[in-house]
Formats: sequence, structure tokens, C-alpha cells
Amino acid sequence: MPTVRGEASSDVINVFYEMVTSLRGDQPPVVMSRDGLHFIHIRQGGLYCVATTTANPSPFTIIEFLNRFAGLIKDYCGSLSEKSVKMNFALIYEMLDEMLDYGYIQTTSADILKNFIQTEAVSSKPFSLFDLSNVALFGADTQQSKVAPSAAASRPIMSSRDQGGKNEIFVDVIERLTVVIAANGVLMKGDIQGEIKVKCYMPSCSEMRIGLNEEFSIGKSQLRGYGAAVRVDECSFHQSVRLDEFDSYRILKVCPSQGEQTVMQYQLCDDLPSAPPFRLFPTVERDNSGRLLMYLKLRCDLPPKSAALNVSVTVPVPKGSLSLSQELSSPDQSAELQPSSKAVLWEIPRFPGGAQLSALFKLEVPGLSAASLLEVGPVSMSFELPKHTCTGLQIRFLRLSPTQPGPPQRWVRYVTHSDSYTIRI
Repeated sequence: MPTVRGEASSDVINVFYEMVTSLRGDQPPVVMSRDGLHFIHIRQGGLYCVATTTANPSPFTIIEFLNRFAGLIKDYCGSLSEKSVKMNFALIYEMLDEMLDYGYIQTTSADILKNFIQTEAVSSKPFSLFDLSNVALFGADTQQSKVAPSAAASRPIMSSRDQGGKNEIFVDVIERLTVVIAANGVLMKGDIQGEIKVKCYMPSCSEMRIGLNEEFSIGKSQLRGYGAAVRVDECSFHQSVRLDEFDSYRILKVCPSQGEQTVMQYQLCDDLPSAPPFRLFPTVERDNSGRLLMYLKLRCDLPPKSAALNVSVTVPVPKGSLSLSQELSSPDQSAELQPSSKAVLWEIPRFPGGAQLSALFKLEVPGLSAASLLEVGPVSMSFELPKHTCTGLQIRFLRLSPTQPGPPQRWVRYVTHSDSYTIRI
């Protein structure tokens, strides 16, 4: 941890650790102070990026810097994890030395930094939500016929450059789903937050043209094209995106730089174009021996050729629950009673579209009463939907200019994450 101005003492790391661990909950305040020293931090990849100061700068400026710093670590090292930081400590220290001058921010541009940083990145294969090559998550253009290497999108940009690299570019369409479903199955809330990210390994590319659905519309009054409408409520673009062909042809013009860049963000509020991906049919009762019985029938409403991955279902249970016995509909599933949170965790590695799975849980709850049954729920779910967007947004084409010396590899991938998926019972 470099000390730029000598304002912090040598035990500042221990001070921050004590402040974080002494607080209740998993999310400590972003800004904390002790003895006139301000701690401003972000948390990514299970790591804390912390800045300290005795002055009173804008915390938003420091938070933005820390986020860009974390993004640069991902670009240069391939991933942000404890292992990658340990393996690339010298590189990260050199990055900070070029980014800051006596505590003042000089630059956060990967294009500028690559001219000064000499240390080579040491890459390791990280855990990634996108490491789904076994289910053909990647596809060239809009086809899913070609599969990229599993760690391709996590390769450091410097290693690619120094080794001559391949002419590759990745375009990610990422959506995060927030859903609340009532006990009677009625959708109470359905929000989608989405973004289009570009990660470029091209040595030179003056312009990239990204074609979206011709039916893509912004707002309820604007309808376009002849196919199924793809609508969002709001949309924003990176300052480098040119929109002169967007209104007429739904084409984004981007001048990509090496590294990762979010070119477009969008959201859709209180409206899902299709049914939520999961529907739960629960039954909660007390048996003759006084045990709590929970029968859960879970249906996946995705198309038959799609599948959800890493599905987990968390069911809060009465605080006095002691033990759990279970009957699951397939051997690849697992379930356990988590004593700390007093919840049953049901995990499903892969859930095909159109399928239906079930689980019967029997819990020993001393003094089980009608009031105890009210402590069950609501159910929360987390999952990943590869090759799927809930809005229907698709990339029609991806064109590069000028023509590259070698055949460029263009990879487009789609994934939807559950940001918050709650089902009341």
C-alpha cells in the first residue's frame, strides 16, 4: 500500500480492518473517518480498494478513481482477485506511480499508461461468471457456432500486445434482472438494467460499427420496424460513441481503445417483455409429528433450447430450526440448512428451459406453531442466463474499419444475471 504524502501511519491497514470488522452487516459505509483521517473505499472481486486523506475532497471523485483503477487492473492483469494482485504487485505499483503525482490524479487512460508501463502482466485463469465455454456462450456475430477459449475475455491486454496478439474484439450484452412476484404469482415489479461492453485486443481500429435490432425503440411511444418490438425506457451512451446513424439505422459508431469500455447503458422499468424466467409453486405445512414440511415446485419458463446456470434458491425458515432432511428430484441438486442465516439453500447447477424440478424439505422446529409458519419466506433466487437477454436486444452485425491485416475475430456474447429475484409465499 503506497503512501504518497505520508499522512497515514504505518498501521493504517490495521485501522481500516478494525473499522470494517467492528461494524455490523456486510456493507460498511463507503466513507469512514478516524482521528482526522478519511477512508474511502470500494469493494470488487472480494477485495477492498481504499484511499485515505486528511483533506476534504469530493468523495465521488475518489470513488470514480478507485473504480477506474479496479477496471485498469482487470485490463492489465486479466482479472481482479487476490491471486492476480499478488502475482502482479510490481505492475500495479507501477500503474499507481504513473496515475498519481503526489496524490493528484494524472490519468486513468489505458492508452496513455501503456506507453509508460514496462512491467509485463502475469496472467492466471480466474473464476468468471462468463467462463461458460462448455455451453457455447460465445458466438461470432449473431451466430453461436464458434466458441472462444474459456479465458479469452480475461486475457491481459499487455500480454496480447507484447506477444503480437490476435485481432480480437469482444462485445458483451449484459442484463441484470430485478423481479418481485406476489404469492398469487402476479408480477409486482420487473426492472432490467443493461449495458453493452466492448473489450478490444485490436492493435489498430479507427472505427467499429455495432448494429442493434432495427425494432429497438426508446420510450413507449416510439415503435420501429416490423418485427417484435425491443423497447427500453431510457438509454445513455459513452461520450466517444457517434450517433449519426442511430436514429435511422440503429447503428453505434465507436472508436475502441485497448481495454474495456461501456459504450451503452439502458433500463426498462416495471415491465418485462416476456414472462419471468422462473415460477415457484410452494406448499408449507405442519405434519402430524410436528415437523415443518416445505414442498417447492420450481418451473423454468425459458425457451426449450436455453438453460439457466448456477441457480440457487434461498428460503428463510423459523429461527428455531435444528435439522433438515430432503428429497430432491435429481441427483445433481444439493440443499443445506444454513445455521447462521436460518435459511435453506437449494442449489441447481443447470436448469433447462421448460423443465420443472421439485424439492421436499422436512425441518425439525421445536415448538412449531402457526406463527412460526409465517417466518417462512420470502424466497430469493440467483442465477445466470447465458445466451439470453430479457429485453430481446441483439447485435445484428459488428463491422470494423479499416480492414485489419489478419482476419479479425469478433465475439458477441449475451448473459442475464439475477440482481434481485424475490418470490413471496
